[in-house]
Amino acid sequence: MMGNVFANYPNPKRPVDFVIYDINENELLAIELARYDSDRGGAQEDDRTGGYRSCADEILSYTQNHNLRTKVIFLNDGPGLLLGSMWDDYANIENSWQNRIMVLTLRMVPDRITVEWLRS
Repeated sequence: MMGNVFANYPNPKRPVDFVIYDINENELLAIELARYDSDRGGAQEDDRTGGYRSCADEILSYTQNHNLRTKVIFLNDGPGLLLGSMWDDYANIENSWQNRIMVLTLRMVPDRITVEWLRS
């Protein structure tokens, strides 16, 4: 829960799957949500991506207001992510906060998440 990550977070019951810390700097680098997307379409697809956008906006607004460079990672897997319209929605989420959000699958992790990106 975000209330365990930040003591004064405005939505303390917001669930997250895990966080990435730089233990040398005692800094929170990323907050991650991991989900399995089945073969969705229509309203279900819009609900998931709309919820992700709201979650990212909430977290990144908080971190921006507190001068933190924390990133948000959406780790998705499953056939739903490969739907063209859904992938486009995720790309738009990633572009909404330039260099602060990353959407990826398990296979993309080694190629996309770098220490440099996390610390930027």
